[in-house]
Amino acid sequence: MERTFSMIKPEAVINKVSGKIITAIEEHGLKIIAQKMLQLSKEQACCFYAAHRDKAFFNELINNITAGPVIVQVLSGDNAVEDYRSLMGAANPASAEEGSLRKLYGISIEKNAVHGSDCAQTAEREIAFFFNQLEIMS
Repeated sequence: MERTFSMIKPEAVINKVSGKIITAIEEHGLKIIAQKMLQLSKEQACCFYAAHRDKAFFNELINNITAGPVIVQVLSGDNAVEDYRSLMGAANPASAEEGSLRKLYGISIEKNAVHGSDCAQTAEREIAFFFNQLEIMS
């Protein structure tokens, strides 16, 4: 079984659609094996998104992700990374596939409701950033 990382972003938590997103994840066949809600500090957000530090959208990204609580999760499934990316849809909700999480719950490309790992190696790093092994069910 493959693992991937999921983050339900502040706009989705604030707009009270996180339960719908969690239900969609489970109905899509992915198993939630760890989950918690937290508020990222600017320092934590900068560390998490360090790969984007030199990009023009970095400051807006940090401001958006620290605007409220997030729900972080570890998902498990046969092709968890690919399956979750498919469920999320394109980064821009306006061009995301019908029925995808970002189409349904995203506000803009900057506030697109969910984040998911882009590959297995990124998933390992992102999971380790938020969870220790005792917090992850096998």
